[in-house]
Formats: sequence, C-alpha cells, structure tokens
Amino acid sequence: MPDLKSPLKIKKIELRNRLVMPPMAMNLATKDGEVTEKLVEHYRERAKHTGMIIVEHSYVDPGGKLSERQLGIYKDDLIPGLTKIAEAIKGEGCVACIQITHAGGSCNKDITGKTSVSASKDWYKDKEVKELTLEEMEEIKNKFTQAARRAKEAGFQAVEVHGAHGFLLNQFASPLTNRREDKYGSSLESRLKYPMEVVEKVKQYTEDMLLMYRMGACDDRGDGFTLEDAQIFGKKLESAGVNIIDVSGGFCGSRPEGKDEQGYYVHFAERVKEAVSVPVIGVGGIVEPEFADKIVKEDRVDLAAVGRGLLKDPEWGAEFLS
Repeated sequence: MPDLKSPLKIKKIELRNRLVMPPMAMNLATKDGEVTEKLVEHYRERAKHTGMIIVEHSYVDPGGKLSERQLGIYKDDLIPGLTKIAEAIKGEGCVACIQITHAGGSCNKDITGKTSVSASKDWYKDKEVKELTLEEMEEIKNKFTQAARRAKEAGFQAVEVHGAHGFLLNQFASPLTNRREDKYGSSLESRLKYPMEVVEKVKQYTEDMLLMYRMGACDDRGDGFTLEDAQIFGKKLESAGVNIIDVSGGFCGSRPEGKDEQGYYVHFAERVKEAVSVPVIGVGGIVEPEFADKIVKEDRVDLAAVGRGLLKDPEWGAEFLS
C-alpha cells in the first residue's frame, strides 16, 4: 500500500513522493503580474522535499484578475519570469505545476478597471456583474488555452485549471451562480459544459504534461453543488483526459469558517475518488506529516496537499520523508 513517501508516476512524469504544495496566493508579483525574485525564491525553498508544487492561481486575462499583485500568465512577455519559477522548482527535484484561472464575478472593478463577468449576474447583489455572452465565453476559453501554451513554453510539467473557490468555472458549475437559460445553464449537464470545453481546449497543449483540474466539489449548502454532482463531474474530467483531480471547496471557499480539524476537505476527495480511477488530491488544514501519511495509506486520497504548514516552514515534513 502506498504511503506519503511513495513515488507516483503518471504518464512519463514521476513525483518522488505524495506531498503536494497547493496553490496559495502570495501577492509577490508586480502590478502587471510579473515574476519577482522573491517569488522565485519562495518556490525554490519549498521544492526541496515536496513531490509537486502547484504555483499559485495565475490570471489568464486582466479582466479576470483577483488581487493587485497576483501572478499573471496572460501575455507572452511573462514567459521568461515564469520559466525562472519552473526551473527553480525542477532544480530541486520537484514536479512544477502552475494553476491558471479567471476570477469571474469575484473580481473587483477597482483592481481590473472593468465590470466583473460571470455565468449569470443574479447572485451578486453588492456590485455590478455582467452575464457573459457566448462570444465572450469563447474569448475567455481561448485565453485559458493560450495560458496553457505559455505554461508549456515556460517549462512547467503540469497545468491545473482552477474550477473551485467560487471563481469563474465554479460559477458555471454551481446552481447558485449559474441561472442561464441557454445551453450552458439549468441542468447539471449544461452547467458543466463550459468548464469541460475549457478543459478540452487546454488539453491540446498538455500531451507531454499533466493536465489537472481543481474541483469545487461541494458548496456545502443544500441548494448548491453537491458531492453527488462532483462524482459525475469527476467521471467527465477523467474521460476528457484529466490526469489528476485536485479536490477542494466550491462556494464554501478554501478556508471555511468553523472547520478547524485536519483534513476538513479530505472527505470531499474521498467521494470523488470513489467515482474515478485517476489520482485525487486531498487538502484542508493538514498540519501533521503523520496525518498526511495516514490518509494516503488508508487509500482515502492518492496525494496530500499541505499549504499553511509549508508557508510557515519550508522544511515541513522533511524529517518524516527522509
């Protein structure tokens, strides 16, 4: 039975162990989304013992930017800086992945200078949000695709499409925010159509890379996206060629109030794992290497993601993994 120390080979890429550093926004880029040396060193330090690092959410379009100093992947001029991050991670023997994203209705006009866009506008009561047209959806889909190309050219070994935490693709999947009346709304099948189209487009650049998807597996409320929905979605992602499903929360976010126990989203990952045969990542406030090891040994997840522990201590888990 595998444990946290076990390597994992997917396609031609081998992770030396099952410890993953999940994407966490550091806001260390420039205002134009450019890589800084401080950001490169941040990832280099944390790549020494982990099996994979997923570089923080990088915006594919200035209109989908969430924070002022968020990392960008929206233009070719950013590739040299992104290459520095990829090389720093790989230089420590760690697999380098980057997450690509559009924040959709979660954006702030003060940051982007533009009206926020989403699957629908009804959910957003405190700000102006525009429902995307089919033409605009196609444009954003192409921006995800070009972001994947840039990730490949920068030397990343994996790319993760961000569909969790209430961002744009999550806004299409969830009935909370998707009130559309066209072919992209209403039923679960229709709500998943746009995220799946993005995955299919991105896939064209990932033949030699790992294709990953961060799933908002549950909104944690009765009228939202459910774990049963997540199992159906997981099967679709696997059929489309996704190599790893990274399971987190939907509109309940990445750090839900009142959930302080270790592995608070591991049960989400377990449910998705029941439905698919590709590796699944579990996450959620994991602070002890022994706990991460246990959930892999028990086959509850295939990989364990540790965020805040690695932020506080780049050497987290080093002694346990040695």
